[in-house]
Amino acid sequence: MARPSRPPGFDMTYRPTETVFGPPFVVKIPSFIYLCCALAVVTIVLLAEASPAGSWLYVHITERGIRGPISARTVAILLMIGGVASVVRSNMRGVRIRGDGLEYRDVLALGFPKLRRFKWAQIDGIILDGPRTIALDLWDGTRAFLPEVSDRVGLSAVLEKVGHARAIPVRGGSGLDEIPDSSEFAEED
Repeated sequence: MARPSRPPGFDMTYRPTETVFGPPFVVKIPSFIYLCCALAVVTIVLLAEASPAGSWLYVHITERGIRGPISARTVAILLMIGGVASVVRSNMRGVRIRGDGLEYRDVLALGFPKLRRFKWAQIDGIILDGPRTIALDLWDGTRAFLPEVSDRVGLSAVLEKVGHARAIPVRGGSGLDEIPDSSEFAEED
């Protein structure tokens, strides 16, 4: 027996649009401070190299750098690379909602990255009633806590819609505002 054909793109389950929720600005502040300090060091080294030969900056930065094991210019370049890498690493945190599930990225101690992916079928419950965190109850009995994001309300709303559409129990939340009225389904004469 042949199956009835479905139109292209027809799917029986709700697939949310891909959305990314980045880290809060407070998490990024240390990286920006490091980058600003690196920029200050680069500026001082450039000023020292451009200053006259007998000036204090030239003597203490440029000449001492030449006699030392590593030059001031090399230190400034390494600090700048480290500052840019720190900003990039801090911006990699966050939660990404995908059509087939969600993934989150966080940075553990000593800068080790943590990436976890969950399919919607693996999630047994969504917990939104925490003051700062959102948790997922998983099929294997464990609980995963999502990292803090800059738009917690938006992430909660998306997860609440997904939970409602996929019959995943949601604890907490603000309630869905976009529930269709029953009049929309009334038969037309």
